[in-house]
Amino acid sequence: MPVSAQTGPSTRTGPTTGQRGGYAKGRATQQEIIRTAILVFADVGFHGASLRDIAARVGISHPGLLHHFPNKAALLEAVLEYRDAVDEQSFQEDLERGSDYFEALLHLVERNRLRRPLVELFAGLSTEATSPDHPAHEYFRRRYQRVLDEQSQLLRERAARGGLAPGVDPDQAARTVVALMDGLQVQWLLSLDRPAAERVDMAADLRGYLDLILR
Repeated sequence: MPVSAQTGPSTRTGPTTGQRGGYAKGRATQQEIIRTAILVFADVGFHGASLRDIAARVGISHPGLLHHFPNKAALLEAVLEYRDAVDEQSFQEDLERGSDYFEALLHLVERNRLRRPLVELFAGLSTEATSPDHPAHEYFRRRYQRVLDEQSQLLRERAARGGLAPGVDPDQAARTVVALMDGLQVQWLLSLDRPAAERVDMAADLRGYLDLILR
């Protein structure tokens, strides 16, 4: 932020109280726009979402929203970055507490039960983004490749230590883990109108598969 120079015996080098307040207010508005956009994108998808509708839900004008995010693609990018930041922070905290990668993955799946809007957002956008002209196409393509590469490497390392069941191919297992996680999310969302005891337990089903391949 710009700094105002003042005359006199002392020169202020930091933002004024008013500037700090304005910056904090702007950040708070951005976060509210992102949180609202998550709900709208999850409900109607990227193409069905309207910036005017998002602005109205936040309680600001359409030009006010464009001051923070110049177009819908920029807002989508911010939403995806927010989702990644939420996941990464929790995942790293699990690793720092001593969980291995796959145990931390199970904890992430368990937490997703409390974050339905983010799960709906991912499930909907990842399907939409298979179209090459979708603004999130490259994001999801890179994300899947990164996750698959990461898991394949970890599984190969486990195999070298005798940590995989006989006959398990690390690359194939990595693709299966990712496919299982995504498919369980969809099935879980579709089961939410059932009694609690009949809903899909994503973590339990993922753990069942990991128990089959990990030693």
